[in-house]
Amino acid sequence: MQDPIRSLFVFESIRNYVENVVISRSLLRSGGARGCFLTFHRAAEGSSWLRTPDPGFWVEKSFLERLLAHLPHHGWDVVTIDDALERLERNRPGDRFVNFSIDDCYRDTADTIVPIFRQNAMPVTLFVTTGIPDGKYSMWYVVIEDVIARRDAVRFGPNLFDTHTAPGRRRAFDVISRAIDGPANAELVRAFCEENDADVEEIRGRHRLDWSTIRSLAADPLVEIGSHSVTHVRFCDLDDASALAEFRDSRRRLEEMLGRPIRHFAFPFGRSVDCGPRDFALAREAGYVTASTTVKGLVHPNVDRYALPRNTLNGNHRRLVYPWLHMMGIGGWFAKLTGQR
Repeated sequence: MQDPIRSLFVFESIRNYVENVVISRSLLRSGGARGCFLTFHRAAEGSSWLRTPDPGFWVEKSFLERLLAHLPHHGWDVVTIDDALERLERNRPGDRFVNFSIDDCYRDTADTIVPIFRQNAMPVTLFVTTGIPDGKYSMWYVVIEDVIARRDAVRFGPNLFDTHTAPGRRRAFDVISRAIDGPANAELVRAFCEENDADVEEIRGRHRLDWSTIRSLAADPLVEIGSHSVTHVRFCDLDDASALAEFRDSRRRLEEMLGRPIRHFAFPFGRSVDCGPRDFALAREAGYVTASTTVKGLVHPNVDRYALPRNTLNGNHRRLVYPWLHMMGIGGWFAKLTGQR
């Protein structure tokens, strides 16, 4: 087992180097406010996290707790997107802030994630896919994960996958999700459930947030609500009219159900190949104040408000050095260098 004191020393050494060298030479030299938007989808206790077929999609609860406790000690404030915009307008030298956003919003958003932020008196932004509470989104990805995680073997067509070990679950998920991902995913995931004697509606019901719970979350002053489309679509696959409808319909539905303006949007697929200038313009036309991508990088006063960078937290990266690399801009720099945008 690795010596925890030595691990802490190595982490602090890396963090100090990044702050003292990278920050001083690039960020602080230009002055002004700088922020980092971090995003993830789900969170679980350690025992549950170990059984997840796609652990990168889930953040372990204890890791999130350590990260939130760590930030204030190093001068980073956790803020809403509204607050981030105000800070960018004020542009005070040395102002550093982090926004956390949760995409899609499933049951663990209410049961696990928001309570952690409440305990730390920190805000969090929830980007809601309205097709989840309305039953218009198949949640195929979630259903496949659930079936694989709860069985020691699963069948998919002529193949039988051994899923009683972590490597077996991950292999099964990789193969099955690749085969099901596509326009017919709702029918394919239903057939997969029938093969494995699983009730697709029962699974969706366990993972889905309903409108009553979303309204309860929205009433919390620490919770900011934004839109994540109606059906979790890839915008580059849509024509102009369909894309604008996804923007407008999701916003209208949230405003109708929550009784408040919805100002912020996050693209369900946010890489540079998934959304672009047309989509940023349509987000503005639909009445949003911002639109967030998943292109890595930092936010600064001159950032395009309709192409905000966000850095995805990979659940497999369970050390604090990884979010720090994003917060220092190293993740964005490396992604740009390697063309992974």
